[in-house]
Amino acid sequence: MLPDPLSLLLQRFPLHAAVFHVGEICGIHDFDRDDRRGHFHLIRQGPVTLADADGRRVRIDEPTLLFMPRPEFHRLVANRRHGADVVCAEVSVAGGGVNPVTDALPALVQVPLAELGGIEPLLSSMQAEAFGGPQSPGASSPTQASALGRQAALDRLCELVLIRLLRHCMAAGQLQPGTLAGLADPRLGRALAAVHAAPARMWTLDAMADIAGLSRARFALRFHAQVGQTPAEYLARWRVGLAQGLLRAGRPLKAIAPEVGYGSSAALTRAFQRHTGRAPTAWLRETLDQIDATHAHTGS
Repeated sequence: MLPDPLSLLLQRFPLHAAVFHVGEICGIHDFDRDDRRGHFHLIRQGPVTLADADGRRVRIDEPTLLFMPRPEFHRLVANRRHGADVVCAEVSVAGGGVNPVTDALPALVQVPLAELGGIEPLLSSMQAEAFGGPQSPGASSPTQASALGRQAALDRLCELVLIRLLRHCMAAGQLQPGTLAGLADPRLGRALAAVHAAPARMWTLDAMADIAGLSRARFALRFHAQVGQTPAEYLARWRVGLAQGLLRAGRPLKAIAPEVGYGSSAALTRAFQRHTGRAPTAWLRETLDQIDATHAHTGS
């Protein structure tokens, strides 16, 4: 039995949320363009106006979730007197700004909370973690035992909200061509799940089409329409994406190659260069330098 395809995708390309604000905002709050992290804004009580660098404005009057997987400069504007109740977080996914988890999402995902069934308990838990709840017996003060792990709890709750959002987008068809759109297609989803579960298998178009229960021609056409790539292109990009994650984890190229479906380090290097424009070692060095620079800038 194949695993749940969304769970498998998130195992390979996990998302990590970092909540940095829960509570009231007043006036104007600017957010810079970000190539490596998405921005999550949960508007619990408004109104709030979302404005971009080109002057486009969206007024949000009801509780709404905003997610920008590849954010450009934007700002949130709230009433200076009455304010607005929001949760803001940065969201990183293995692979950076373009990855199989977010490649099918539009630049702005805007979903009223009323459309996300069952989300209110998560929001209540988030509120309790942010501002403290009833004290348990033996806890000496709200700032000691009851606050331990608060940031980690907020981050995990935010990640659960994001998973609910991905489910909603897949079910509602609020996707552009990409991996999630393919997984949302019942036939293509079976083939994609099989590829994701066994990337080292000698995959052919016939083998993928057979799992999908389609002819070669119908499978190829449907795959390109939903995913935006040919099956061969997708397979190569998936394998290179896995190799990137393993390189960041410190695995040697020689050990990675057979694990992601290549017979040698040279074969993986050629595929890597075709899809990233750089050799694996150069890509890894640049990626680690960017991570170090980000940590230095944030002081983390």
